[in-house]
Amino acid sequence: MRVIACAKYAVDVSELRFDPSTGEPILAGAKMKLSDVDKRAIEEAIRLKEKHGGHVTVLTVGPESAKMGLREALAMGADEAYLLVDPLFEGVDTLVTSLVLKKAIEKLEGFDLIICGEATSDGYSSLVGPRLAGLLGIPQVAYVKRIVEVKDGSIVVERDLEDGYEVVEVKLPALLTVTREINEPRIPPLPAIMRASKKPMKMLSASELGIPSELLGQDGSAVQILEAKAPEIKRKGVIFEEMPADEAARKLVEALIREGVLGG
Repeated sequence: MRVIACAKYAVDVSELRFDPSTGEPILAGAKMKLSDVDKRAIEEAIRLKEKHGGHVTVLTVGPESAKMGLREALAMGADEAYLLVDPLFEGVDTLVTSLVLKKAIEKLEGFDLIICGEATSDGYSSLVGPRLAGLLGIPQVAYVKRIVEVKDGSIVVERDLEDGYEVVEVKLPALLTVTREINEPRIPPLPAIMRASKKPMKMLSASELGIPSELLGQDGSAVQILEAKAPEIKRKGVIFEEMPADEAARKLVEALIREGVLGG
């Protein structure tokens, strides 16, 4: 199988700091890493290769620093990686991102399956995978929690629903978006990390992909983020004091019931 895994080198939101005066995120010097669920997409692609044979290509749209994330993907077991980098790719929405990925995929030597994370850890829009499938004109299955079976010309998967799950068979080529539950990504051993430096990593720009500039950047984006702020958390400041402990506890429970935090 020829499998393509799409991944984003994103801000590590677990270590993101915010300006206390404005509530805006401090992106300068923020730690970056492969998005958690995208990393599971890479892992699943590698597991398919190990079980059925084939080739795994990893694609990411991002800055040159994303090479660090792609080296990690290669150390995990991917065969090659492409970094799609251009000033016109910076700060774009999912519409432009999916177009850039589509153009890059068309340059490759065909594929059987594309695997994306259900959403990235920083944006969580869940739109890139479905949009990419639409642009390529292939079927897609979202929220896949398990790959059941690969048949001749099709794949059977189990997808997560709000109140249950369903088993779906889809013809290849196809695109899957996977959930966090699908696997636990491996930690590459030192020999694999060393071998990764010899694996091919290519960079492609907007001109090399043949995308007109008016379809990129803010002009090509359908959505623009006006601002991003941390939610403001205010405490009510209710204090029970100057009373016996049992009475204070009773009043606290009554207050929590009134607020709907506890059942009556």
